[in-house]
Amino acid sequence: MNVKSHLIFTLYTIYGILLKGISGQYPLVQNVTVTAGGTANLTCRVEYNDNTSLQWSNPAQQTLFFGDKKALRDNRIELVRATSSELTISISDVTLSDEGLYTCSLFTMPVRTAKAYLTVFGVPEKPKINGLTKPAMEGDRITLTCITQGSKPAADLRWFRNEQEVTGAKEVNASGKTFTVRSSLQLLVNRNDDGVAYTCRVDHVALAQAPQQATEVLEVHYAPRVEIIHSLAVPQEGQYLKLECVSRGNPSPDPVMWTKDGGELPDLDRIIVEGRELTFTSLNKTDNGTYRCEASNHLGTSSAEYVLYVYDDPTTPPPSTTSPLHPIPPDPTVQLGTHASDPTVTGSRDPNALGQHGTDHALIGGVVAVVVFVTLCLIIVLGRYLARHKGTYLTNEAKGADDAPDADTAIINAEGHHAHAEEKKEYFI
Repeated sequence: MNVKSHLIFTLYTIYGILLKGISGQYPLVQNVTVTAGGTANLTCRVEYNDNTSLQWSNPAQQTLFFGDKKALRDNRIELVRATSSELTISISDVTLSDEGLYTCSLFTMPVRTAKAYLTVFGVPEKPKINGLTKPAMEGDRITLTCITQGSKPAADLRWFRNEQEVTGAKEVNASGKTFTVRSSLQLLVNRNDDGVAYTCRVDHVALAQAPQQATEVLEVHYAPRVEIIHSLAVPQEGQYLKLECVSRGNPSPDPVMWTKDGGELPDLDRIIVEGRELTFTSLNKTDNGTYRCEASNHLGTSSAEYVLYVYDDPTTPPPSTTSPLHPIPPDPTVQLGTHASDPTVTGSRDPNALGQHGTDHALIGGVVAVVVFVTLCLIIVLGRYLARHKGTYLTNEAKGADDAPDADTAIINAEGHHAHAEEKKEYFI
């Protein structure tokens, strides 16, 4: 009985050892991902090995290493570690052709294998921007196209206007194992695009640390726009006044031209022209008029006007807090425009005319009201007088005309003044 029990225990022990050896002699591997140009490490391990050899082979089933023995002449493939329980090799300068299933074999009976997939990311090329014309003209329609090649998987392209992201139209085409990606951006060019940087950025898993991008700066030509800036709100005699002609255009509209009332500026020592500035060192009444600044480039011409009215030098004390009899004259205004000007601005009338005419109109209106009232009163009085002086009178033709056989008799009867002749009455008012 003891012998039988001992035999059963021995059999179970041998079975456990064999089972442990069988279960521990399966190779263990992991998939590997690497960027093209990088290095991939392939590791194969076994938990239990009775000195059985390990082997790595490539997707073409070519043996790379058998134990610590190199089998394939490829200088990129190196041995990292070789023991009875591990075989690790490295592949440097990985290319897309290295992608595929790699096999680790454990030479037991039967041979046991495990497969690891090597994934290689294709690095996208630096993007290029096409379609930009320099310079572009205001109002042009242009299409910017950004293109990048060699990405795997397909890259993503993003557009930025300065720092603001804008949306483009994306197109992806496969080329072997890699992809070519295009993105288009359509623009209606205006003067606000001058000097704006448009950037195309490539986003890709292989560029996580340093994204690729390309930038183009737009140059836009446009016609000038002009405005006049004045240093005084209410210019007065003896004061210093500076008018600055601010013109914006590309190419820059230099120089600008100053005129007065449609003609040349008077040749006075008090009036100085320096570049875009017109300076009056000491104002007087003879300076009144419409001053025009004109700027032009090859795309057009623009002008602005300033009506100068020089006010008297104040010699009276400051006004009281009560409202003045006449309103304060309005400030001189600046008229901007191209070619055409507002007649109310370019006229030579005194800016004070508006307040003076308002007072004259009020006086005239009062006089007219008094005249109308007196006229109505006269009409009413005359009507009442005529109504009270109604009268009657007899015509010669009516006296005795009813009994006369003819006109001659009627006249004779009329001269006889018949006492009983019926009177015919006519009324007048």
